[in-house]
Amino acid sequence: MLVRAAGRSLRPYNLGAPLRAALPVFQSRSYAKSQKPRRPFEYREPSSSISINRHGPSAQRPPDPVSASTGTRAGQHAASNHDESVFPDITKLQEELDAIKASKHASPTATTPGGSNAHTEYSELQGEFQTSATPNSNTTPQSSSPSAMNPTDAQRQRSEQEPTQPLPDLTQGIPSTLDSEMASSSAKANPSSLNITEAPSESGQGGGDLPKTAYISSLERRRNRMTFWFYVVIFGTTTIGTVYLGRNWESEEEELAHPDAPSGWGFMAFYNRVMARLSNTTSYYTEPAFPKLLPDTDPIWERPYTLVLSLEDLLVHSEWSREHGWRMAKRPGVDYFLRYLSQYYELVIFTSVSSMIAQPIIAKLDPYRIVMWPLFREATKYKDGDYIKDLSYLNRDLSKVILLDTDPAHAKLQPENAIILPKWTGDPKDKELVSYIPFLEYIGANVNEKGKGDVDTRAVLKSFQGVHIPTEYARRIEKLRAEFNKQMESEQGKRPRRSVGFLGSLSGARAQDGMEPSLSEGFAQGKILPDQIRERGQKQYEHLDREIRENGAKWLKEMEAEEKKATEEAMKGMKSSITNIFPFGRGGNSGVEKQ
Repeated sequence: MLVRAAGRSLRPYNLGAPLRAALPVFQSRSYAKSQKPRRPFEYREPSSSISINRHGPSAQRPPDPVSASTGTRAGQHAASNHDESVFPDITKLQEELDAIKASKHASPTATTPGGSNAHTEYSELQGEFQTSATPNSNTTPQSSSPSAMNPTDAQRQRSEQEPTQPLPDLTQGIPSTLDSEMASSSAKANPSSLNITEAPSESGQGGGDLPKTAYISSLERRRNRMTFWFYVVIFGTTTIGTVYLGRNWESEEEELAHPDAPSGWGFMAFYNRVMARLSNTTSYYTEPAFPKLLPDTDPIWERPYTLVLSLEDLLVHSEWSREHGWRMAKRPGVDYFLRYLSQYYELVIFTSVSSMIAQPIIAKLDPYRIVMWPLFREATKYKDGDYIKDLSYLNRDLSKVILLDTDPAHAKLQPENAIILPKWTGDPKDKELVSYIPFLEYIGANVNEKGKGDVDTRAVLKSFQGVHIPTEYARRIEKLRAEFNKQMESEQGKRPRRSVGFLGSLSGARAQDGMEPSLSEGFAQGKILPDQIRERGQKQYEHLDREIRENGAKWLKEMEAEEKKATEEAMKGMKSSITNIFPFGRGGNSGVEKQ
């Protein structure tokens, strides 16, 4: 009755099994929340330590069967006992920990007060490692590596083991590290090195079940296939083209035009035919535009000799400055030089500048068309990076041609016909170009009875090779004058003074009024041949200069009208060619109106 009454009195306070089971978890969570982690500087060595529970973490006190079955106050007592297992009494554990701490400070051979060794209470075999080693042996470092030792002790041990070496002398530069780099590279290239991250086939060592081609993607295979066929097509095309170029000549004219590459079977003949045809193909870009740069000579305008003049740095000079930009100057005496020599030479301006640039310059330099033929870069030959003026394309006899230029590369093919002058740099007092007039005049006046050139210009220029031509020519003229004067004095001493004039008047040697004096009269007056040529040429120049002053403006207007008319005709022809293409042009409209 007492138990039942007690049970009835305690029933309202029975919490029930679910709530009773969750109570320890709630208590542990509240304990974890109340116990916050400490900061590093708050850790101190505890005055009393807790020893390891011998029963293990899983050992728990068995539940009380009375509290589980009846739910009486005895059950509450069991719950209180369960709470004690969560918060154990640490008095006994503190005593055990003090004993272990005392054994650490004591000698390894020290015994407990009971007379036995402090480690005898542990089993001889350690369950974790299944070995008979003592706990003290586990606490000592098992390796002498720096990672298992105190860093200070490890550094001191390395300094004692490694021999001290002198420091490098950095005043002579940083020492070379080639030896160490070569050693490291050879170690990396050592085939015996371990490869634990790649398969042998992927690392290039070979091996594996699949070949190397199995690791190539389909896109890479397609690209390799296209590359292979591309090279096949290139090789086939080159082979077929070479065989086609090396075929025999199709006509006898072609074979005669290439005597070094005759028809027939043979390696050298085949190779020469290929090279000849290739040269013919590339000649379009390297050879002059026309095989004959000048037309055939006209008897009305024919001159005994041809004088080819350069444009840049011979007749004009151009320069650029920041203040004025591009400026161009005309050389002193250019007008006199061109007009005077036009009576002896067929003047040609041959420049290596393109026609788009040089044509306006020549038109302004020579407005009265004293120069008969202008030639531009399109008429030059390109070889080894130079624009060469090949005189063989002029359609003139090379023995009657003289080239005046400032660049030796322009006369590379015919140096015997060239006179190389220094470049004019814009000096307004220059007289170099005019000083060549007497020499060129003397050559141009040497003609035969038919009006043809009587001397070979190449032989004359060879006699002046290596010297300054105007100076050497003046020296020779003075020598000739001295010999002539000496001969005239000897002849005048042998015969009467009036005999020459009397015989000349009888023979008609004396010129009539308005006519040029004869050579004999000039000789009688003490004038040598160059002097008489100079007088005649000067008179011809004065006549031309007078005509230009009187009729120059008229000539310019006539030439302007001719150019305008030619331009209009060209535009009209272009329009008619365009309208004839379409059905709604002028022809189509006229046909409709007629119908």
